[in-house]
Amino acid sequence: MMDSEAHKKRSPIIASSKQEIATHNTDVGGIKPYMCGCGAAVSNVAFTYPIQKVLFRQQLYGIKTRDAMLQVRRDGFQNLYRGSLPPLMLKTTSLALMFGVYEDLTCFLRKHIRTPQFAAHSMAALFAGTTEAIFTPLERVQTLLQDQKYHDKFTNTYQVFKALKCYGVGEYYRGLIPILLRNGLCNVLFFGLRGPIKERLPTVTTRSGHMVTDFICGGLLGAMLGVLSFPINVVKVRTQSQIGGEFQSFPKVFKIIWLERDRKLTNLFRGAHLNYHRTIISWGIINASYEFLLKVI
Repeated sequence: MMDSEAHKKRSPIIASSKQEIATHNTDVGGIKPYMCGCGAAVSNVAFTYPIQKVLFRQQLYGIKTRDAMLQVRRDGFQNLYRGSLPPLMLKTTSLALMFGVYEDLTCFLRKHIRTPQFAAHSMAALFAGTTEAIFTPLERVQTLLQDQKYHDKFTNTYQVFKALKCYGVGEYYRGLIPILLRNGLCNVLFFGLRGPIKERLPTVTTRSGHMVTDFICGGLLGAMLGVLSFPINVVKVRTQSQIGGEFQSFPKVFKIIWLERDRKLTNLFRGAHLNYHRTIISWGIINASYEFLLKVI
């Protein structure tokens, strides 16, 4: 009798836990996912921007972590968050679109077109990644502000936008193809694997427990996607560090980098270990913050 009563007391908690996991497979429409995506982005940028700056120097110059850290250190603390406005604007808007468009389109496809669940989630994720690419100019500006060779030429975001204006609208979207490839690949895998990974983690019954599992889930996915997309980002950074001149194709830029780095994968992936740790933290924060905000807003 006592066991029965104890089971009844525990069952709402267990049911609640199952409902938390099920939210990964439930459509959440409206403005809520846009707001939660925006909030998750602010948390992410505040913690990870300095790491991203060191990684950027490695991707651009092919140098070791210690050398990149010394470069950033020589720049001084006053320049540590230099160029942080574009990624803050970019992350808040792109993550708002990433989560919001994904949820809205998934809901639409499942309700009006009767698309199979896997296809609906994949199509929605791919479209959300494509939509995010409209903010390519912000990534472009961030790249130029982080590159030390432009430190004497540009001091803020406005100056970069003004300087690129004379080259035409296309100059703002230099590096669009790598961004489309990266966003499409990462979004499909992120939204496709997020739910299944969390379901295989230990079952938790508290809000703090869910934050931990959401962080682990996002971190694992981020680490995997960071490694897979690293060569694409290397090409993107090189492409966007150029002002004016020929618009080179993705294969051509990749070939140039491949030859410069002695045709070695180890040289191509220089900085990948730092990116691995950064993406664990970054996507762990994003996923945990997003899921937390979904519950409290």
